[in-house]
Amino acid sequence: MTGLADVRDAAALLEGISDRTPVQLSRALSQACGAEVWLKCENLQRAGSFKLRGAYVRMARLTDQEKARGVVAASAGNHAQGVALAARILGLTAVVFMPADAALPKIAATRDYGARVELVGASVDEALVHAREFAERTGAVLIHPFDHEDVVAGQGTIALEIVEQVPDVATVVVPIGGGGLAAGVVAALAELRPDVRIIGVQAARAASYPASLAAGHPVPAPELRTMADGIAVGLPGTVPFEILAGHHVEVVTVSEEDLSRALLLVAERAKMLVEPSGAAAAAAVMAGVGPLEGPVVVILSGGNIDPLVLMRVVRHGLASAGRFLQLQVRIDDTPGALADLLRALADTGGNVMHVSHARTVGDLQLDEVAIVVQVETKGPDHCEHVLERLRAAGYRLG
Repeated sequence: MTGLADVRDAAALLEGISDRTPVQLSRALSQACGAEVWLKCENLQRAGSFKLRGAYVRMARLTDQEKARGVVAASAGNHAQGVALAARILGLTAVVFMPADAALPKIAATRDYGARVELVGASVDEALVHAREFAERTGAVLIHPFDHEDVVAGQGTIALEIVEQVPDVATVVVPIGGGGLAAGVVAALAELRPDVRIIGVQAARAASYPASLAAGHPVPAPELRTMADGIAVGLPGTVPFEILAGHHVEVVTVSEEDLSRALLLVAERAKMLVEPSGAAAAAAVMAGVGPLEGPVVVILSGGNIDPLVLMRVVRHGLASAGRFLQLQVRIDDTPGALADLLRALADTGGNVMHVSHARTVGDLQLDEVAIVVQVETKGPDHCEHVLERLRAAGYRLG
């Protein structure tokens, strides 16, 4: 089982390769959980996530014969970029299989680092099948995104930095997909700081670890329908599972609303751009995973987000935070009625962002029209104020 000595060896290999990412105090999250919370900003790592650490360690330890055959990987984006950059540094050829709907910026970045990208399947698990077939057919070495001792050791170097940067750390909260990052953190801290509590976080719609830990062996996730594509892994890796199960690490889940709210808070308050999977640990702290002893270190695992996804997530986060209200209002289908509604909304202090008409709603009267309006508000209390004022003015909602 990977241990502290392996992680320290990996740190020596990564000297001058990966960045020592900063930590940043989050007052907003500290207020939310009642303890001092620090953000470990792996979104600022080279290639935009922690994945370079494990990929480089694994690839640097290949024999000369293996390096000559090149490498192959499967990833939704972060591991892809980590492998591609590591291959460029080491002078290796790399082929990366990515899901057909992978984020375009992640595909472009992987290609820019010099890897050949093949788009296949609908998930990382399906892409991994193609990567294994390619490895068997060509002799290329498969660089697994999480299920290898060297990868786990590389990811564990984050824990060494955390202990140096926040010496009195009491709790570390870490996102989990296949488990490589969490296992690396556990492998290091179990010997270095066994007093530190480690909490793993999965998206509720892509959660394989809770059932797997309960069963005592890897169990497939019942679904993979989450915006957090970076941790949408269907089955835990054998290597990380043994470490996490062996140390009885607790794993919690967060909803899509939790993820979007956390991404929004990190952007607004910490001025950090992260992807949904990168915000998972922050989402757990915001959602309230129980009393946390501080200082707490939250790992922001990646910042590679598609701008189109960012737009959707921000909109979702605004709605979840009560900052964005969509409602349907029935008004008379007469000239001036819409103008009156908009004036009423303006009087509430709401900012109208979009208006549309619906004349085919089933139970509308002949002389009625349904107006669907999107309003920017100042929070949940303001939303209630807008609705109360409209009802008081005689408007029929819904």
